[in-house]
Amino acid sequence: MSTPSIAWADPARAAAFDGWLAAAARQHRLQAGTLRPASADASFRRYFRVDGTGGEGSFIVMDAPPAQEDCKPFVKVAGLMADAGLNAPRVLAWDEPLGFMLLSDLGARTMMEVIAPPAGVDAVASPTQAHYDLYVDAIEVLVGWQLASQPGVLPPYDDALLSRELSLFPEWYVGKHRGLALDTGLQDKLDGLFAQIKASNLNSLDGARVFVHRDFMPRNLIAPTLVASRTTLPPQGANFPRGGPSENFMASEPGATGLGVLDFQDAVYGPITYDIASLMRDAFLTWEEDFVLDISVRYWQKARKAGLPVGDDFGEFYRAVEWMGLQRHLKVLGIFARLTLRDGKPKYLADTPRFIKYARNTAARYRQLGPLMVLLDEIEGNETRVGYTF
Repeated sequence: MSTPSIAWADPARAAAFDGWLAAAARQHRLQAGTLRPASADASFRRYFRVDGTGGEGSFIVMDAPPAQEDCKPFVKVAGLMADAGLNAPRVLAWDEPLGFMLLSDLGARTMMEVIAPPAGVDAVASPTQAHYDLYVDAIEVLVGWQLASQPGVLPPYDDALLSRELSLFPEWYVGKHRGLALDTGLQDKLDGLFAQIKASNLNSLDGARVFVHRDFMPRNLIAPTLVASRTTLPPQGANFPRGGPSENFMASEPGATGLGVLDFQDAVYGPITYDIASLMRDAFLTWEEDFVLDISVRYWQKARKAGLPVGDDFGEFYRAVEWMGLQRHLKVLGIFARLTLRDGKPKYLADTPRFIKYARNTAARYRQLGPLMVLLDEIEGNETRVGYTF
């Protein structure tokens, strides 16, 4: 039954999948012969799309080998998102021992595809009003997710996890990708810098904690098929990327937008700054700084009005966002190097210059991070230029 365009390294797993799909097709009225690739990601998971019969639309099939992927967190977080009123995939069928799952299909077009950013790792995107509207929708989804937060439900984003993530940078990016020796002097410098970054991320904003998606960015947000009528004008004095307000602007309650949310299985309970940093310092898309600041202000205003613990001082909040983003930038550099060197996925390494630039620009704005800026320039072979903001 398996479609020829779908390759299986293990014939036994292919046969098991065929049997599972045949049963799922009977129970959920699927046209098994329409199975085709939908997407793949940086993990061992694969996704296929299959059509339903009688006009039910399409469905998503997940192939997640149990030896490499644990689907229980995905199922749990999907339920939490549904309870929060978010547009997340519904789990319709799941064979846990085999790692096959049938999901509702949120659509095929991601927010990133709608944005269509300019090519090239050095390219800087200029926002349009349509982009602005998408990001307003995204922060509404984010606030809705954070409002549902409860302690003790998801794993903690604590010092141990932050340490494991930061260790990826020296091990995989500095040592294995750049080939620099991790001698005692270099490791001591990194340890001191990492201690500052962790302290900021764990203690800023009085240690505010919420549900954290961990990859809240346009590639993991599905654009709605139909765009609702947008007639409500934004608040007076709104700073639009191109001047005046658009007649197509929509204001809605948190979580009320049609944006779908994917790739949430690594969600944790941690710093409130993480997901907005992830959204605005994207792994595959660089925005003009004015736009980053504009959307960050919009998020802070909306979160504060909703009662989320973002503080009363935007300057303090944004500093915390930048330091949280810095931790993510260093982690991602390590992950992208590991994906290339260990997992044979070289396309990710092409985006590492974006993260070096993110990290260096943040370090350049804060005097305490001056040694990190110098260190990054040494690693990349650049000349250090100093101009602190704080």
